[in-house]
This record gives sequence, structure tokens and C-alpha cells, in this order.
Amino acid sequence: MQSLNAETQDARGCTVDAFHAVRATTERLVQGLTPDDCMVQSMPDASPVKWHLAHTSWFFEQFILGPAGVAPFDERYAALFNSYYVGAGTRHPRARRGDLSRPPLDEVLAYRRHVTRAVADLLPRADPHATALARLGIEHEQQHQELILTDLKHHLFSQPLTPAYRPVPAHDGAEPAALQFTAVDGGLCDIGHAGGAFGFDNEFPRHRVWLEPFEITDRLVTEAEYLAFMHDGGYAQATLWLSDGWATREAEGWQAPLYWRADEDGAWQVFTLGGWRAPRADVPVCHVSHYEADAFARWAGARLPTEAEWEHAAATSADGTWHGALLEDEAFHPTPAAHGAGLRQLLGDCWQWTASAYLPYPGYRVPAGTVGEYNGKFMSGQMVLKGASCATPRSHARPSYRNFFPPGARWQFSGIRLARDGVARSALAEQEVLGPASAL
Repeated sequence: MQSLNAETQDARGCTVDAFHAVRATTERLVQGLTPDDCMVQSMPDASPVKWHLAHTSWFFEQFILGPAGVAPFDERYAALFNSYYVGAGTRHPRARRGDLSRPPLDEVLAYRRHVTRAVADLLPRADPHATALARLGIEHEQQHQELILTDLKHHLFSQPLTPAYRPVPAHDGAEPAALQFTAVDGGLCDIGHAGGAFGFDNEFPRHRVWLEPFEITDRLVTEAEYLAFMHDGGYAQATLWLSDGWATREAEGWQAPLYWRADEDGAWQVFTLGGWRAPRADVPVCHVSHYEADAFARWAGARLPTEAEWEHAAATSADGTWHGALLEDEAFHPTPAAHGAGLRQLLGDCWQWTASAYLPYPGYRVPAGTVGEYNGKFMSGQMVLKGASCATPRSHARPSYRNFFPPGARWQFSGIRLARDGVARSALAEQEVLGPASAL
């Protein structure tokens, strides 16, 4: 979570209108779902939609309404809808959130309405500390909007009928422009949030790092390019994989990204929130783990960028930061890269794995109080992803944002951007191994 010291500089963004807009967006995402849809928990890492709806209300009740003396909607909800805030008291086990058939969905929606009214009434007269916490709650709910979509996708995929969520815009599968490497100067670079706007605590403090010159690809790796890796036996070559990655691949039986399956004729199909379709030549591959992204990069004669390289490239791109699809676009799946020069798809379409472990920046201090539990205690065993995805709210798409997941995680919209040392020529360029037309 955001450090309150850093976050108060942008507490002005916490208006009643902004609060209502975020609450309404969350509720639009669940329109058309049945109460049964909202109760499913298909794996321990994913939560039921109903739980997300309640937890984002619990946050405001726990950190804003309770301290202001507002009576709880239901005292039992404090333990049911706490996530992992130890300082806030007992918690229902994460892996058993799907057991919560009660309270039913209509009562959870009533809980949301109660909290929305109470917070909207409090905000105009809130002190700066409460306003800062409310801004934090808005940002927190936006993170759960993304989780609603990613968790729901796993729930729908896990059912035998694999129902669609909503229509996804069609693409013609045209062959994209060849993947190109762009040279980026190194040197002493500023990394992290520059201040003056909202940022989570893990984006601070801004600091300097030294980077050697490097090259980074102008767009994300596509489904067809990844299919070439699969056809070349990428999942069968242990030399391409990190040791833990190979062990995970063997244990899980990975042969393709998550949400891919072979039909009776051996042709691959991809499950999206709009249903099943064939792989496309121009759509970015997603739902790959860090292990798969790293193995693909080795196969391609390249590597994954470090977190600092990615952020520096985004900050210094002469053509600005080219956006892909974000939550507000309602594409619900990555989209083809726009045509043109410069670095494209830096923000949007897919989160992009980096080669960097999720660790604190120099001088980082965990924020005081229970809200300080959000980021700092997870700085072990995770890898950093940069950018944003088609499920990320637009206001969260910034170069300094630090997403993080374990290296084996695949249910997020996570994709691949390649890098290489500035003085090297890789087999990717020399052999043109990423031939999307032949792959399909």
C-alpha cells in the first residue's frame, strides 16, 4: 500500500465523485453474472467475485469508517472479508473463501451500498489523514477490479462448459511487423516514482542506478511467435529453463501457456473472456509464467529486461509511451500492437515479466500501521512485472508501477518483452527465428 507520507501530496484526488466512479466501475464489471458465478473459487490464488465485492468495502469500513465512529454493517464481516492484514484481527482462510455461501450476494451488495453512502457522507468533512486513507482505498479497489477479471477468467475456464464473460473484439490475425530491437543508452538513471501524484509505497524512494547500454524490443511477443517456440520443442528442452522452472514444468505438465488446449486434430485453441479461438499472428501471448518467459527469451537468443532497464526505456522513449488496451477499453484481452515507430505496448495489453526480483528500493521503509502490511512483507520470492494489462485501470498504468507475483504464476495477463546487451547480436536477429507466418 501507499505510504501515507508520500500519498498525502495527492489526497486532493479523493473526491466524492471519484469515489462513486470507482465503486460504480466495480459493480459494472459484475453485471450479468449470476450469484453462482460470484461464489466460485477455482484455486487458492483466486478469490470469488463476491469476496472481492465485500473486501473492497471492508477496507473502507476498517480503515476509515470504524475510526470515525461509524457502526459496522455486520460485526462478523470483519473476519470474513479481511485479506491478510494481521493487525486488523482474525481472517477467514484464503483457500476457503469459496465456502462463504453466506452472506448471499444480495446482502454483500447491500453492504456495499451501506459503505458507499457512509464514505460519501464522511469525505467532505474528513481530516487529511482520513482523506489520504480514502484515496488509498480508491486505489486498492481499482487493483481488485483487475483481480475480479483475472480470477473470474480462471473460474470460467475451470468449468466444463467454459462459458464466455463478454464479447471480445475480433482481430483478423494479420502478420505484424517484424520484431525489432531498439537501442537504449545506459548511464546513471533515475528509477522510481518522481512524486507529485499518487504512488504506492513500493515505488519509492526515487533513486539512481547505473545501466549499461542495452536493447529492448519494440512490441510484445505474439501468440504465433510463442507457438514457434512450442513447435521447436521449447517445453522439452531443459537447457532453456531455470532449474525451478523446469521442475515446475514437469510437476504441472506444462506444454503451452495457461488457457491453451489442443483440439482433437492437435490444433491449439486459446480461451479468452470472450470464449475460444485459434492463436493469432498479431495478438500478444499472455498467461505465461516468469519461467516460460525466461525460457522463451533464451530460445530466442535474448533475455528478459531488468526492472530498471524496462523503466528507463519507458521513461526515455523518444516517441512517448505507446499504450495498449486497458480496462476502460473493455477489450478484455490483449490487442495487436499499433503500427508505427518507437516502443509500443509499454503500458497496457500485458504485464511484462522482468529479470528482477521484487525487493525494496534503497532507503525504503515499511509504512507504519496496519496498512503498511500490503507491500513490504511480500518482498521475498516474487518477480517484478512492469507496464499494465488489458484489465488494469488507466490511472494505474505508469512506468514506475511495480507489480509482483511468484515466478510460477500464470493466471494474470502476463506477457513477454525481450532485451539483450547493447553490444551483442543475438540469434534472434541473425536467424529470424520468430517467423509468425510459418508458425501458424
